[in-house]
Amino acid sequence: MKKHYFLFFAILFVFQQLSAQLPEDALRLSWTTPSGTARQQAIGGAMGSLGGDISSMFVNPAGLGLYKTSELVLSPGFRFLTDKSNYLGTGSTGSAAHKFNLGTSGFVFGFTSPNGSAAAFGLGVNQMANFNSHIYYKGQNTFSSGSEQYVEEFVNSHYGIDEAIGTPDLSYGTRMGLYTSLVDTATIGGKLQVISQPQKSGKLDQEMDQRTTGGITEIALSLAGNSHDKLFYGFTLGLPIIRYSRTLSYRESDASGDLHNDFDSYTYKENFSANGFGLNAKLGMIFKPSNTWRVGLAVHTPTISGITEKISASMVSRLEDYLTVPQVSINTDTLDQLSSSSGRSFDYDQYTPWKFIVSGSYLFGGSEEDTRKQKGFITADLEYVTNSSSRFRPGNENTDQSYFDGINSTIRSYYKGSIGAHLGGELKFNTFMARAGVAYYSSPYQDSQLKADKLFLSGGVGYRDRGMFIDLTYVAGFSRDTNFPYRLADKDNNYASLKENGGTVVCTVGFKF
Repeated sequence: MKKHYFLFFAILFVFQQLSAQLPEDALRLSWTTPSGTARQQAIGGAMGSLGGDISSMFVNPAGLGLYKTSELVLSPGFRFLTDKSNYLGTGSTGSAAHKFNLGTSGFVFGFTSPNGSAAAFGLGVNQMANFNSHIYYKGQNTFSSGSEQYVEEFVNSHYGIDEAIGTPDLSYGTRMGLYTSLVDTATIGGKLQVISQPQKSGKLDQEMDQRTTGGITEIALSLAGNSHDKLFYGFTLGLPIIRYSRTLSYRESDASGDLHNDFDSYTYKENFSANGFGLNAKLGMIFKPSNTWRVGLAVHTPTISGITEKISASMVSRLEDYLTVPQVSINTDTLDQLSSSSGRSFDYDQYTPWKFIVSGSYLFGGSEEDTRKQKGFITADLEYVTNSSSRFRPGNENTDQSYFDGINSTIRSYYKGSIGAHLGGELKFNTFMARAGVAYYSSPYQDSQLKADKLFLSGGVGYRDRGMFIDLTYVAGFSRDTNFPYRLADKDNNYASLKENGGTVVCTVGFKF
């Protein structure tokens, strides 16, 4: 694993402590599983060629070109999940995370021109990502300590201890480690060396507790049209609103049983938030060679977002005989005063990857002219996301571009393109419908050792009559991912394997007029 992080750490140590961009920050905004209406989610999210649903504006806006009437839609939902982890052979479970979820809601205004062609305008909102989770894991480590990351940064800075504590150029964690003597210098064999007290233990109990909240809510404006009910085309302008917050507590304690090895425990706590706005576009087309077949193509441009990060942290170290006091604590307020720094916020721009979608649908039993005779459909989407093309850029002219160049280079070597496959179908029984679907998202990581993917199984029912429709869907989700408590440049890195299981219940109510 070390080869993937050496470059990352070589560049990480040269920038300000407020720049918290990591590979995970790029993935957070790109490896998403968009929600939608209950109908779309019931068929595995496959809306690239089917159309006729307001959620088309977030997948393939050409689908709005099938509208010949107008409708108002509301899609409330509820999401619940549990995170399980395994770290160094120890399994743990985080507490359940429940949250209200908003599927695609809004209105579509459709009309038909005298020559038989149709056009539509849509205004909608959709929760494109939900960041609510609770990750907890613990394990016993005889190989490394989280304090070693502070040693590495301090050594590479070439500062003395007093200079390092007082400079805003180093991370809060490193400065706190130095202030509390968790990291110190000592003369060993006649040579001055940088040491971390936990390494004296040789056996450490490590514990990570991380909670995240927030999401990406996108407001979209769409225009679509069709030519003689054969070729449909559309355009969406998306305005995503990004909210992300993370609170974490990382603790190491001595598991050796030695009460006089200069280390008892240390705890690092952090509050982090990232908020911003973005802009993107979605373009698509659907071709209908006959009343039973449709094929679709859509392109999603990168989202360009302006992000503001804020961070605060604290550390408590208990070092037994090494200090004359039981414990030493420090927080970011004190460090900011020492460095005459007034802010803990940082601005930057982020570009998400491109997304390409191809799709096909087969409708059976009836015709487009008489939908009451239709018996159902089968539809499938295949999407490709260029995760390695994510990148960061300074938010102002006073920020060094070289740091972001290094981060962007790391992202290109750390991630790869991923595939999303969607398959679903519907059977129609007069005014009632039954639906089922499946969606799978492949791993975005270059390293095959990092097991990560997402699988969703869905089913739902619907009712349509007299200008009103009600759809109800349940989606079961099974996801795998990884979490690193810390990363070191000179050692292989341990990580927790995560499994997230949960479900979403969504109900869509709509009125045609």
